[in-house]
Amino acid sequence: MFNLILFGPPGSGKGTQSLKIAEKCHFAHISTGDIFRNEIRNYTELGMKVQSIIERGELVPDELLIEILESALKKFNGINGYIFDGFPRTLRQTGFLDNSLARMNEKVSLVIALDVNEQEVIQRLLKRAQLEGRKDDTEDVIHNRMSVYHQQTKPLMDHYAAQGKLEILRGVGTIDDIFSQICALIDKHL
Repeated sequence: MFNLILFGPPGSGKGTQSLKIAEKCHFAHISTGDIFRNEIRNYTELGMKVQSIIERGELVPDELLIEILESALKKFNGINGYIFDGFPRTLRQTGFLDNSLARMNEKVSLVIALDVNEQEVIQRLLKRAQLEGRKDDTEDVIHNRMSVYHQQTKPLMDHYAAQGKLEILRGVGTIDDIFSQICALIDKHL
């Protein structure tokens, strides 16, 4: 299987591109953010636990993410691989993902980092807040999310670069142009 991590700051287009890639390549789309929002909408116990964390723009504790990821990986059969959208976000989570995949005789094949400057991210997220009414897209929360991203998530780029698995792609342009560039990177690593 081919296992892809799509990496980038909040609002970089990971969700949009992940869905397109999953459909084209027949990958299982694993989005922790989507899972959490669904749990919140359905007022589940997990949803209530993570709602206030997400609304503050903080990262959900690893223990909850690990539980969710284990469950999600087991749900799919007959796929060509996984695309991870929003996971991992810390070096500790990277170790967990590597171990989970190893138990399935799999590994991370490629990491694509969407590079988008902070001002563009802020504009995109504020627009998304207007369109979708997302409580985690206020200006204060966005700044907090960017700070958390830079402190905790960016070190993952060094980790995957050291393994020769990182490709950085400018995440600004049309959705279709970025998608074409991502597909070219996937083809290069198949």
